[in-house]
Amino acid sequence: MPLLTKSPMTIQRHDLNRNSGRRRNIESVIFGKPEVVKLTVTCLLARGHVLLEDVPGIGKTALARATAKSVACAFRRIQFTPDLLPSDITGLSIFDAERKDFSFKRGPVFSNIILADEINRATPRTQAALLEAMNETRVSVDGTTHALPAPSLVIATPNPPAFAGPQPPP
Repeated sequence: MPLLTKSPMTIQRHDLNRNSGRRRNIESVIFGKPEVVKLTVTCLLARGHVLLEDVPGIGKTALARATAKSVACAFRRIQFTPDLLPSDITGLSIFDAERKDFSFKRGPVFSNIILADEINRATPRTQAALLEAMNETRVSVDGTTHALPAPSLVIATPNPPAFAGPQPPP
């Protein structure tokens, strides 16, 4: 089995110029954090994800929202809490009485840019559902696999250990 499940991304010179423009767009909203912006855009290009560890109130949501707007992608914020279920982020099948059939309702993980806020407050099962989405770019619900849109970037933030309620990361 090959280690890479995704085709390699070729980057051309005009892509780099376009991304410096995106960085400038984001930096017009996020002040004083050029390295964080650079690494976030790099992670987006590399099909990776970001873990931002910082104190509350420094603009992590604004960074995620500005990144999404700069690449014209959908943005969602998920507040992780101890009572959050895996289906709350992946979606679930709901019975439609008129059609007498189940229909799949997509969860917030089907957005392109996701801010997973205070990820370590969630239970390990919920964290595992997000990790599957991050690693596989798909989710499994009721035995059916659903592909996630591209690009896909998760910007996760942990709850600082000094605050109540953190779970150890998986």
